[in-house]
Amino acid sequence: MAIGSCIAALKFQACGIFGTGLNSSNILPLKSANMVMKPLVIEASANQRTESAKIRNRRLRKKFNGTAIKPRLSVFCSDKQLYAMLVDDQKKKCLFYGSTLQKSMRKDLSCTTAEAAKRVGEELIKTCIDLNINEISFYDRNGLARGERMQAFETAIGLHGFLPR
Repeated sequence: MAIGSCIAALKFQACGIFGTGLNSSNILPLKSANMVMKPLVIEASANQRTESAKIRNRRLRKKFNGTAIKPRLSVFCSDKQLYAMLVDDQKKKCLFYGSTLQKSMRKDLSCTTAEAAKRVGEELIKTCIDLNINEISFYDRNGLARGERMQAFETAIGLHGFLPR
């Protein structure tokens, strides 16, 4: 409504071409108190590499679904720990779960997380032998880089022939 009152206050007259000039006394200044102007802010995408890894991982999960015979191996490596799961996506069941936080993987207090990650891999192989699983459909690292714990885990399961070459 404030704009409508400003326009009503303006009285336009013919310009100098038609013989009369524009009377500047009829034009009122616009009140800036009624109008709120927001500055234009352009932000760059922050964690673009992390977001693209998540998007890529989501796309791959659609393509490679695990079954009871060929489950999907999902591994997540946080700053300090490693978590591994065998997933049957058709029945939506977890066939195996192991992490470096479990007391059975740690055994003694002086055990490092890399040694515990290797034990997680060995337990995964034992579970696969019990369940008659000879291969996995997809090795899902969740877009994460290979670190010391991940390499220890991959060494343990690579001896069984789970990792693609």
